Amino acid sequence: MNKLVLLLVVLFIGFYLFTQPDGLAEAVADGLGRLWELLTRLFEALIKFLNALTS
Repeated sequence: MNKLVLLLVVLFIGFYLFTQPDGLAEAVADGLGRLWELLTRLFEALIKFLNALTS
């Protein structure tokens, strides 16, 4: 069952990459941009928390 789902996901991504490579590239770039923003906010909050503990 898990192998079938994995195979279907790989086939879908392969089909999408073959038919619309620009769309997949844009989706990945957008996702990475959001991940970077999330990590930046997380580390800013962590720095503020640590500064509040030490002051």
